[in-house]
Amino acid sequence: MKTSLTLAAMLALLALFGCGQKPATSAGKASEPATASGVNTPTPPGVTEITWWHSMDGALETWVNDLARDFNAKNPQYRVIPVYKGEYNESLIAGIAAFRAGKAPDILQVFEVGTATMMAAKGAIKPVSTLMKEQGKTFDPKSFIPAVASYYTAPNGQMLSMPFNSSTTVFYYNKDAFKKAKLDPEKPPKTWPEVERAAQKLKAAGEKCPFTTTWMTWVQLESFSTWHNVNYSTLNNGFDGIGTRLLANSPLHVRHFENLEKWNKQGLFQYKGRAGKGLASFTSGECAMIMGSSGSYANIKRDSKFSWGISELPYYPDVKGAPQNTIIGGASLWVMSGKSPEEYKGVAQFFEYLSDPKVQSESHKRTGYLPITTEAYKLTEASGFYKDNPGTDTAVNQMVRKVTDKSRGIRIGNYNQVRTIFDEETENIWAGKKSARQALDAAVERSNRELAKFEEANK
Repeated sequence: MKTSLTLAAMLALLALFGCGQKPATSAGKASEPATASGVNTPTPPGVTEITWWHSMDGALETWVNDLARDFNAKNPQYRVIPVYKGEYNESLIAGIAAFRAGKAPDILQVFEVGTATMMAAKGAIKPVSTLMKEQGKTFDPKSFIPAVASYYTAPNGQMLSMPFNSSTTVFYYNKDAFKKAKLDPEKPPKTWPEVERAAQKLKAAGEKCPFTTTWMTWVQLESFSTWHNVNYSTLNNGFDGIGTRLLANSPLHVRHFENLEKWNKQGLFQYKGRAGKGLASFTSGECAMIMGSSGSYANIKRDSKFSWGISELPYYPDVKGAPQNTIIGGASLWVMSGKSPEEYKGVAQFFEYLSDPKVQSESHKRTGYLPITTEAYKLTEASGFYKDNPGTDTAVNQMVRKVTDKSRGIRIGNYNQVRTIFDEETENIWAGKKSARQALDAAVERSNRELAKFEEANK
């Protein structure tokens, strides 16, 4: 896990996107050499390079490189060059800086947190629907899973970026630890009271870390909200306007974090760090239950030396409307402006390749990310994969449900700063410096100031 850049650095660089200025040159190539494993040989004359900056590491970087290698073999007139640019926030900042310098990549992978920022980036991007239409490619947004397509679609109905590694939040558990604690390994807890009881039995059986979570804000606040069909922020979680303000200190949110606070003191829950840092505590066998990204499937499958399972997120059974649906995570691919016609032709060809149901299905089975299109989901189901690998359809089942205005997703400005604020404030809970209510109240107050800044800058 690389250290995240400071909030001040993020703010300074994000400000570069809001000005609506054009890049220094009209068609600059990416400043990075071809560094991806297995695709770092010189590009032959007459072949168009397509540079793709991404944030996939470990087993997922191998997957990204394999996609590029397969596309390049089938389309010798183009050469997609994947370049790892660090964690999501680091690659976003690198992309912004490169755009301003006239050296942006052709394709920039941006996590869902950066969606509102990219949508407000005047002159920086070419909408994917525009690109595909210009290049004569068939592109039907209705072919994508609705919850995925809607997240990356502007209010005017135009799809702005290409869904790629879309994930959602799921529950993983150690079946061997369950057996040791005399819990049924084929019946994971479905509700929060059941999680508490399972954690108590695991602790009694000698487990030092009954459960943990990765991505605290995404999993335990954002997805928690949509799963319980309650608003995370006003204006339908930001989909109805940039004047949205947070509601994440509601009685339900406070109740949940008071429970986490209690369980932390009782030794049932342990905080293992920001973002995906806690994943290693599960794959090593230290923690018996973990909540996190469906996109962790590949690394868990590779690194775990025990039997494990996947299930839906737990919910409070007394909350009306729960469970509803979880929200999108992961990232999409944005096409940068100022590129040559030949480069855009190659990008469109690559996106057509990525949209192929067979490619989508194989990627889904390999990584745990969503299959993106309905056709890819049906293909995966027909192959018997879900039957042979119980639980692997969990992420899809949580996302294909009909969404409500409260559960469609979350689209707010300065999103990364907001997540950082919530990480800082909730860490005060585990350190015993603030109560759950005090921490959430402070996080909402600080975050709403950031939202006000974003609104003012993008009026």
